[in-house]
Amino acid sequence: MAMAPVVKLVLGSIAFAIFWILAVFPSVPFLPIGRTAGSLFGAMLMVIFQVITPDQAYAAIDLPILGLLFGTMVVSIYLERADMFKYLGTLLSWKSRGAKDLLCRVCLVSAVSSALFTNDTCCVVLTEFVLKIARQKNLPPHPFLLALATSANIGSSATPIGNPQNLVIAVQSRISFWEFLLGVFPAMIVGITVNAAMLLAMYWRLLSDRKEEEEENEVSEVVEEEDVTSHRFSPATLPHLSSFRSEETNVRTDPETLRNRGASSGESIASRDHQADAESQGESYPIPTTNNDVLVFRTKRWRRVLWKSSVYLITLGMLVSLLMGLNMSWTAITAALALVVLDFKDARPSLEKVSYSLLIFFCGMFITVDGFNKTGIPTALWDLMEPYANIGEVKGTVVLAVVILVLSNVASNVPTVLLLGARVAASAAAGGEEKKAWLLLAWVSTVAGNLTLLGSAANLIVCEQARRAVSQGYTLTFTKHIKFGLPSTLIVTAIGLFLIK
Repeated sequence: MAMAPVVKLVLGSIAFAIFWILAVFPSVPFLPIGRTAGSLFGAMLMVIFQVITPDQAYAAIDLPILGLLFGTMVVSIYLERADMFKYLGTLLSWKSRGAKDLLCRVCLVSAVSSALFTNDTCCVVLTEFVLKIARQKNLPPHPFLLALATSANIGSSATPIGNPQNLVIAVQSRISFWEFLLGVFPAMIVGITVNAAMLLAMYWRLLSDRKEEEEENEVSEVVEEEDVTSHRFSPATLPHLSSFRSEETNVRTDPETLRNRGASSGESIASRDHQADAESQGESYPIPTTNNDVLVFRTKRWRRVLWKSSVYLITLGMLVSLLMGLNMSWTAITAALALVVLDFKDARPSLEKVSYSLLIFFCGMFITVDGFNKTGIPTALWDLMEPYANIGEVKGTVVLAVVILVLSNVASNVPTVLLLGARVAASAAAGGEEKKAWLLLAWVSTVAGNLTLLGSAANLIVCEQARRAVSQGYTLTFTKHIKFGLPSTLIVTAIGLFLIK
């Protein structure tokens, strides 16, 4: 591709630079508008500077990727309502045999849940739970927070729905879910094992020196159900939610309600279990005080069990459909709408949890990156690097991995995939290794997120969730992260280069 005229080249570079600064540093003092607004601002500048036309800007938006992202978000929201993530949290401490066993469990649960429900979702839901378990067992929090964040990134590399950059790669490469899984899964398993071993080696003495408290109760008694962080992709403050919460508070503190709760100890216990189930669905049922009320309560409880089972079955059906090679975007959207219909109620409270700001961010990013591509700068840079990045040779594979690793931490992984993906694949196609090129790009750009605290959104989520944890807050510093993240990233990345075929 020829270089654009000098004016377009300069203006396009300025627009992309502004987008990059706001995406990597969303709170810069001179323009603290955040990532989402920053991506739209970059897209607008590309059109205003006439680097691309409005029609080209609309065409740059990849609807299949947005559809797949939206569908997986909705499915994850309904899985949270069906207590899936509460069960994952319970699994962490069930019959735990000490600090080292707990660390390995965090790595395993984080990796598996990230591969199926995206790494960001996993970190949002499990961070506070992991922090509570560490505090209650008198253990240092940072090894477990590092295990959660790094394992979430590594685990998410195994599937197209594990993280946003994999979504982009799966749609652009047209690699099926099954082929993607088979190609990356061996590297993911070995990578998780090595990552856990490195954590144990680095923190063995620290974990051994800490006196662990013996606990006789099950984890459901150690960490109450309501303490598990509810999943919300994009917290938003809405007027009608505030009024709803105030009304709910009045109901719970009403004297008559409190008197009814003390009527029968047996019914009170049943009602608390029932109310916990109802609240997870955003529902409110009267406390059973008569035999008829108890019968109604039991009926509704069985309906709740049936609904949860249906949610799991639909999710399983979605995964099977993806493995069979059906269109990923429409499969995810179909599963999401099936859950909405099955819920048989107004879907607004659930759909409000979808991160529409992330979808808008992707729209702006697609336009901005497409405009930057039209300047010819990425093509010119790739032409210089291509002779040294032949994945048919070990040296070329290493050079390509280093470039992706650096760009993923400098320009973020999704823009890196958008900028390099098609070029790397086209270069590898000549040697019949196009599929391998896409999978290597997915692996390296994902594992690269473990290099620094700013390397991926999952790291930042863990850091922020831990810092804001009520009464048990902990700050995971940049230094503590990079002390483990640097060697882990280099070793785990190298593993994938040899295992991905």
